[in-house]
Amino acid sequence: MAPSSSAKQLIAVAGAAFLLATAVAFLLAADSGRPQPVHLRLYMHDVMRGPGTTAIHLIHGVRPPHDVERSAYFGDTAAIDDVVTEEPDAGARAVGRVQGTYMLASQHEEVLAVAVTVVLTAGPYSSSTFSVAGRVGVYDDKAEPAVFGGTGRLRRAAGYLTWRMVELVVSEGYVMVELDVHMSVPPVSAAGGNWWSSLLRSIN
Repeated sequence: MAPSSSAKQLIAVAGAAFLLATAVAFLLAADSGRPQPVHLRLYMHDVMRGPGTTAIHLIHGVRPPHDVERSAYFGDTAAIDDVVTEEPDAGARAVGRVQGTYMLASQHEEVLAVAVTVVLTAGPYSSSTFSVAGRVGVYDDKAEPAVFGGTGRLRRAAGYLTWRMVELVVSEGYVMVELDVHMSVPPVSAAGGNWWSSLLRSIN
């Protein structure tokens, strides 16, 4: 017995709905394969003396004093474990740490070679990290060290940040640095193609 016209219409509608749902799912899967942009604005608090010290002098250069920074020497290196906040205020809630080293990398300019990891402890990227390395002019508002990897929700992050000193209190050995981070994070897995193949196999 041939199906009635109403049954044919029902089958056609169901088929169209299935194809539409499949197309939407495919587009969502394809979109999930795109790197996701991440923008963070953080403030790093570097304290070089006093009870709350977060930066220590590891290596003292042995050559003549630096051409500009007369109290410093080429090769001077510090280790840091600086507090990070989302507000430009040392008393604001901590959302992470900046851990690593920086070195006076030029004999004639006020330039640091920076190699640090930003460890996030609050917010949507809590327990995630990203790594930063590059050349930073101490008083340069346009320094752009690279973001070259991460962990957790920031795994395989890539991008850059602007490193800008926003406050310096010489008498207290305190520096606040703004980190304006622009990076992209690839999806956890590029499973779109596998999902589509599995769906086709299940239909066939």
